[in-house]
Parts: sequence; C-alpha cells; structure tokens
Amino acid sequence: MTGKAAGIFCAIDTPDLAAAEKLATDLQGVVDIKLGLEFFTAHGAAGVAKVRAAAGAETKFFLDLKFHDIPNTAAGAVRSAVAGCAPDFLTVHASGGHAMIRAAAAAAGGTKILAVTVLTSLDENELSAVGQGDDTQAQVLRLARLAVDAGAGGIVCSPREIALLRKELPRETLLVVPGIRPAGSAAGDQKRVMTPDEASAAGANYLVIGRPITEAADPVAAARGMRA
Repeated sequence: MTGKAAGIFCAIDTPDLAAAEKLATDLQGVVDIKLGLEFFTAHGAAGVAKVRAAAGAETKFFLDLKFHDIPNTAAGAVRSAVAGCAPDFLTVHASGGHAMIRAAAAAAGGTKILAVTVLTSLDENELSAVGQGDDTQAQVLRLARLAVDAGAGGIVCSPREIALLRKELPRETLLVVPGIRPAGSAAGDQKRVMTPDEASAAGANYLVIGRPITEAADPVAAARGMRA
C-alpha cells in the first residue's frame, strides 16, 4: 500500500498533433500526460515539445518508447530521448536484460527509467506462445527483480501484479500501472485489468489511463472522475 491515491498519466495515443495539444491543454492541472511510440514516430522531439508546452511546466511527462536493444544502442537512444524531450519517465523493456537496463539507467541523467515487464495485452496463452512459460506473475516478478537490481527506478506492470511486486520489491520502487478500466467500461485490447480505485488501493504509484479519458465525450470530466 502507498497510503495515498495514485497519480494519473493520461495516455495520449494519437498521431494527430493538434488533437494531442488540445488534450494536453484541457487536462492541465487535472492529470499528467504520457506520449508513446505512435505520437513520437509521427512527430519526434519537436512534436513532443509542442505538447509539453500545451500541458504547462507543472505537468509531469512520461515518454513511453519501450527501448529494447543491445546495451550501447539502448543507452544512446536514452541519451537522445532525454536530450530532445527531457521526460520525467522513460521506458525500456525489462526483457532487454540486466546490462541493457544498467546502461539505460546510467544514460538517463535526471530522467527515471521504468522497466516494462509483461505487456498488459498479453495473457498466459500468449506468454507461453513466445516461450516465456505460462505463469505471468512469475515472469513479471523475475523481470522486475532483474530491472531493479540493474538500476531501474520503477516498474511497469499490470494491475494484477501490483500486490505481488509491492510485497517483493524495495519499498521505494515506483509501480506504474496501465490496464486501468473504470467499472463497466470495455477492456479493449487489455487482458489484465483493474479499476482505478482497486489499483490505487493495491499500491500503485501511478495509473496510466488512455481511452477511458481520451475517447470520452468530456475528457476533462472523465479524468476528474478517475481521481474521485
């Protein structure tokens, strides 16, 4: 348990720069923002700068690029992303291994590296199909321990692994959690989901919420509702 409500990053997953800027402006002071691979591939660091300006200086920024490469290349990519975008959080895949995570963390400066364990779009059957066994929690814990030992500041996991990781990892490890769906909403392509209240109570530090906010008729009201 964290003892306080989790923070929220709104996942602005769109290649539409104008739409991303408007969302960032509207959500200023309500939730923080996350930009991912879809947006970054379309607009690069220049587009990121525009959205960050729209969000305001007080808004935390999470750049979710999930780097996974040999250590030297991953470290170079991290340095470039930090220099061009100055994110508060930046992701790498924990499955890249200890040396890659260590190199990424060393290259990150003041940016906190988050290690992605098992994508929330995967379930036991799909995990087994790619040769990682059929015990999702065991794989998440294995990768999380490796990542923390290599210097990652936080872990990205599904809501279903929060309690396990909160018990097994150092207290200061951040848990950043996608796969959040309000009660009654569609899971979409997410397999391991939980409501915002449940995930916060389980011990998440930050929730990542996309479509329930961005596709709502009133995104600001939807975001405020997540914080209730």
